[in-house]
Amino acid sequence: MKYKGQQALSIAFVLCMTVCLTYYSNVAVWNSVSSNDLAKETLTVGSVRKLLEEEEFVTERVGSNGQQKRLPQCVIIGARKCGTRALLEFLGLHPWIQSADQEVHFFDNNSNYNRGYEWYKEHMPYSYPRQITVEKSPRYFITEKAPERIHQMNSSIKLIVLLRNPTTRVISDYTQVYYNKIAKGKEVDKFEDLVIDKKTNQVNTGYRAVQISIYYNHLLRWLKFFKREQIHVVDGDKLITDPLSEINKVEQFLGLPSKVTENNIYFNVTRGFYCMRTPKTDQKCLGLTKGRKHPHIEPSILRKLNEFFRPYNKKLYALINQTFDWD
Repeated sequence: MKYKGQQALSIAFVLCMTVCLTYYSNVAVWNSVSSNDLAKETLTVGSVRKLLEEEEFVTERVGSNGQQKRLPQCVIIGARKCGTRALLEFLGLHPWIQSADQEVHFFDNNSNYNRGYEWYKEHMPYSYPRQITVEKSPRYFITEKAPERIHQMNSSIKLIVLLRNPTTRVISDYTQVYYNKIAKGKEVDKFEDLVIDKKTNQVNTGYRAVQISIYYNHLLRWLKFFKREQIHVVDGDKLITDPLSEINKVEQFLGLPSKVTENNIYFNVTRGFYCMRTPKTDQKCLGLTKGRKHPHIEPSILRKLNEFFRPYNKKLYALINQTFDWD
């Protein structure tokens, strides 16, 4: 009698454990199924049972969806006012690319850099193993310590730099600062007063906007740490007039299949530049602060700037074995 009682308790215990395991397994499966999956397929009792039988599927979905934060495999290092934000947005159309939403300023800011790689990684987006994580901070381009710091993190990383007509870039740089100061109610210096040294009547090399546009000096520093094939140079001027060709070159540089097509990009007549078509928002353009009208610059000032940059441009062409329609 005592033996039968113990046997009954054992059977009851097994049944209880079976019910509990079945319940929690069902809960796990239902929680693992995203709203997109529910929209695509109505789950029946039979299909849930099938999922339970597929142990590998349940383990993967419940434990992790395969996404995690990773250090970037590619960094857009600059240059400022050459279309870095536009390129990042265009690359976001590619399903195999995940980009950080904000400029992290890890390698150019000592305080951020001292926080370590884990802090840096926390600012990256979640991605799947086959996807490429991209970060953009244009100030890296002109920061002396940035090349060595990035090299220490990953010596085989891929870098992207955007360059445009140096004179145009100076004007664009001034335009951004001009509107920012106007918005804050601050006084604004004339472009001519900043770009021309009053004592010598020559280009003011102390003006930061001019210094940034001497691309040769900055790239020389990067090529001390990275091979030329690790640095892809985007024509910032063509990115404005023919973005698809430049985007496709970046896809090839990153070793990705070409996914961004003419169906994803269109010319917005109202805005005056190219915008994107995305599955979620249908149409997307850069913010109103992008593509602002430049101030009128006297032809004599433009000639001086063009003449000043010309020898640096020639040295740049020889350094990177690539030319641009700047002269």
